[in-house]
Amino acid sequence: MSHTVEILSVGTELLLGNIVNSDAQDLSRELSALGLNVLYHSVVGDNPGRLRAAVELARSRADVLITTGGLGPTCDDLTKQTLAECFGRQLIYHPECAEGIRCFFHRMGKEMTENNLQQAYLPEGCDILDNAWGTAPGCAFEEGGTYVVMLPGPPRECLPMFRERAVPWLSRLSEGVIRSRTLRVFGAGESAVEALLRDRMNQLTNPTLAPYAKEGEVELRITAKADTAEAADALIAPVEADVRAVLGDLVYGADVSGLPQVVLEGARARGLTLGTAESCTGGLVAKRLTDVPGAASAFLGGVVSYHCEVKAGVLGVSQALLEERGAVCAQVAEQMAQGARRVLGCDLAMSVTGVAGPDPDERGNPVGLVYVALAAPDGCWVKELNLASPGARRDRIRILAANHVLDMARRWLAGK
Repeated sequence: MSHTVEILSVGTELLLGNIVNSDAQDLSRELSALGLNVLYHSVVGDNPGRLRAAVELARSRADVLITTGGLGPTCDDLTKQTLAECFGRQLIYHPECAEGIRCFFHRMGKEMTENNLQQAYLPEGCDILDNAWGTAPGCAFEEGGTYVVMLPGPPRECLPMFRERAVPWLSRLSEGVIRSRTLRVFGAGESAVEALLRDRMNQLTNPTLAPYAKEGEVELRITAKADTAEAADALIAPVEADVRAVLGDLVYGADVSGLPQVVLEGARARGLTLGTAESCTGGLVAKRLTDVPGAASAFLGGVVSYHCEVKAGVLGVSQALLEERGAVCAQVAEQMAQGARRVLGCDLAMSVTGVAGPDPDERGNPVGLVYVALAAPDGCWVKELNLASPGARRDRIRILAANHVLDMARRWLAGK
């Protein structure tokens, strides 16, 4: 029997857009690895009537229901009570859970209020999913052919709870293994990539090949289902080879977090150090590099030279050039990169200068005109970019500019 899953996320803050529903994304990936098919994501606010209706709908179209959120101690945490009613179960007090909650507060050095003990009430006959990452235990049970798993909402609790507690409970339902391989593509948009691969995507059934547009780049996900992980990987391998043959060096990595990871790994592999000099991106390139754990092994630092005085005084950009041409030109980008390499003492330096908007600069340079440069031991290269598009936002222009300069470094490190 092939099991189908609905993820029901509970919380008014999700509906209001106050927080991003990362739980559903994380759980979908994990469930796919178990070979369980996620067919629906639902979000419902902290309202018992609407939650009951959402549960009944989920029961009608999926046989595995996973909820996130609503297990806490406050009056709007209603998930357990509502699901217990829907499945005809009483809430039972579990002294061992209460003791675990007390111990958690003691370890944190905080005073426990009595309302926290509400979290020790769980549906009768359930399997308790101990929470080592927070106070609210989860639970799991089967009723009338529906398998129910309740998890806390905070991502720092939800994902480890699922991996360490829910996966062993759900593994009995798993039939086969679903494996995915994600290729990251930069230098062509989603429509262009899809046009190149459309015939292949239409012909494939197992594995499947699907494009996903990301901010300034494209993901291609190859997904296969088989009896074992090894068999699934064997199905994926020839499709990946075919995609790489079509797209060439537009594919910059597989199962990587992004261009910063690839650049840092490339620099480390060659024993080289990195630095940045940024104007319109305001430190975004440096920020993205340092988001990668272990970045300090290759990244030395960056200079945010937003004003011309900093470009000249810190990076050594020619004052005469700045007065004659302004900050947005190829020569300034080149001197910024060379200056960063000199000031920071790094092997490779990336620079960005341009007009992110929302208005043209004081010299009339249009929004989206950006120059990126790479200074290396064997030379310095500059690239002019026109990143404007209908409705182009300031943040998108900055992200694209950062991607382009990182891609320059990636290609140099790969010898391309």
